[in-house]
Amino acid sequence: MNVRAPRLLTALAASTLLALAATGAQARDMVAISKDGVNMRTGAGTQHAVSWELSKGYPLQVTGRRGDWLRVKDFENDTGWVHRPLTNKQAHHIVKSNVANIRSGPSTNTRVLGRAERGEVLRTLEKRPQWVKVQQDGGVSGWVSRPLLWGW
Repeated sequence: MNVRAPRLLTALAASTLLALAATGAQARDMVAISKDGVNMRTGAGTQHAVSWELSKGYPLQVTGRRGDWLRVKDFENDTGWVHRPLTNKQAHHIVKSNVANIRSGPSTNTRVLGRAERGEVLRTLEKRPQWVKVQQDGGVSGWVSRPLLWGW
């Protein structure tokens, strides 16, 4: 009986799991815009056209890098480039449904404190598997059902 074969298979399985975990983590590398008025561009550099302007906290998924530039996509799968120094790692979510109720607790049985509309950026305060505690800019904080949001 060869004892080395099971060890080799175990090592291969562990390596595969680590590679998959790294790929998953890389796929969800997220950033947020650090100040109002940051330009999303069509390429990695200021010589490229501006696609649109982003507001503070806007969450983006990083899909590539070129020097100090990040290739990113948003909750609608629109893609572009932002200058990395104009981003940070402060967690934010964006409302992807038409309207999201902001509740007093992580349950649909709790009181509605306010509402957030599609495209509204919310600062992330706490995360649970199905709920996210958020705060509106200068406004109410509370819980929103995770399927209504995009971000981290």
